[in-house]
Amino acid sequence: MSTTIDSNVVTRMNQGGPSSRDASQSAELRNNFMTLLIAQMQHQDPLNPMDNHEMTTQLAQINTVSGIEDLNKTLKGITSQMDAGQTLQAAGLIGQGVLVPGDRVLMETDEEGNAHTTPFGIELGQSAENVRVTITNASGQVVNRYDIGSVKAGVESFTWDGRTTEGETAAPGAYRVRVEATSGDKTLNASTLNYAVVGGVTPPDGNGGVKLDLGAIYGQVGLGDIKQIL
Repeated sequence: MSTTIDSNVVTRMNQGGPSSRDASQSAELRNNFMTLLIAQMQHQDPLNPMDNHEMTTQLAQINTVSGIEDLNKTLKGITSQMDAGQTLQAAGLIGQGVLVPGDRVLMETDEEGNAHTTPFGIELGQSAENVRVTITNASGQVVNRYDIGSVKAGVESFTWDGRTTEGETAAPGAYRVRVEATSGDKTLNASTLNYAVVGGVTPPDGNGGVKLDLGAIYGQVGLGDIKQIL
């Protein structure tokens, strides 16, 4: 009677994920092994006893599989706790204004004709001596271009006053913002950020982390896309 375990089964279980099928296979394998081991010990030939090395190796394989299963369960539990924590953190952003990658600026006027625009942001890898902002309309025509001076490295938010180069109030609607950052004669990498309001949260679904709903225009983004909370 042999206690040899199919190595392919053990290998497959080691490589597989923490599925209920693998757990069932492992439990069945352990039970079968112990049944065979006890039977062999009871019926072994005293003149030709069991190979202790082979038995020890097979026991080690069983323990390895059990250890991997326990580790998978622990990791799954940690992942669930992290997902729950991220969902709770994201829920706290509902109703908050945030800056995310993008270049849109929305402009409207009140009853008195005063302009109101959404903020925009600039993300720099290093400080710039000067940043030039260019505002264009839906047709790509330049509405205004102005300098805002030096900007520190990191993320900073700004607002356009809603006026054209001639000082007139621009027409209500959506505009694009483009930035050019320089330090001396060197052009720096600069990213633009646009404003959006978090309207809802979608919990992790197994294909990704928590998603924040920014509405029909901006869609959904991850927590990592939030550059600043306003």
